[in-house]
Amino acid sequence: MNPISLEALAAEVPDGAMLALPPDNSLPSVALAKALIRRGVRNLNLIGVPVSGFATDILIGAGCVTSVQTSAVSLGEAGFAPRFSAALRAGTIKVIDATCPAIHTMLQAAEKGVPFMPLRGLIGSDILANRPDWKVVPNPFATEGEDPIVLLPALNPDFVFFHALMADEEGNIWVGRRRECATIAHASKRALVTVERVVPGNFLEDERLASGAINATYIGGIAIAERGAHPVALLDEYGFDGAYVSEYARMARSEEGFAAWCAREVFDQKAQAAE
Repeated sequence: MNPISLEALAAEVPDGAMLALPPDNSLPSVALAKALIRRGVRNLNLIGVPVSGFATDILIGAGCVTSVQTSAVSLGEAGFAPRFSAALRAGTIKVIDATCPAIHTMLQAAEKGVPFMPLRGLIGSDILANRPDWKVVPNPFATEGEDPIVLLPALNPDFVFFHALMADEEGNIWVGRRRECATIAHASKRALVTVERVVPGNFLEDERLASGAINATYIGGIAIAERGAHPVALLDEYGFDGAYVSEYARMARSEEGFAAWCAREVFDQKAQAAE
């Protein structure tokens, strides 16, 4: 699979798509989020797998998002996600409450090709009152007394995007221990991936790398984006840029501050890259 440009990869995502994003500790593609903002995509329905962070907040701030299904949206030590919080207060986005195990369970159902999967830990929680699509049913195998169980529908996003250290020349993607990215890729209709580099060979033929690789069968497009996860960490390649995120959190408290940050960090960088 030949890499395409970052902007061409972003062009694959239509308005109104359901888009799954991994959390800040698991290979998010901030580069692709910025490219989507430059493209002017609208009405995205985001899935935080299982929580949402920096990429989600900038997409919301840029007006790209209609709804977010997640268990939390946060910038970690930098505090609340400011554009998410502002949109929630203003009522400009719909928030669909979920839990971490529920998000993973729904994606695993899609991955396995079944219409639903059961999950017990939701019983007794208030979240069930806000999720009519989650069904509490009797355990059909119970032999003594009542034994309710929750059934969760399969979740099949239109796209997932994440950032990986490398792809090989066959189009396989290496994510190391971040196997949740494989689950999302299997469950989604298309996986769009940015990578630091493309290397020769085939990961699936290398005993040291095969267990951390996602087969090219599940990959819909690849673009090279050096430091594409920044400001979050990428495995052992580079660390978390706390100063960058803290500055963003301060600026993005207001619409004007976010607009200034976006002009500098999203649109100016494109102009610089074109020079």
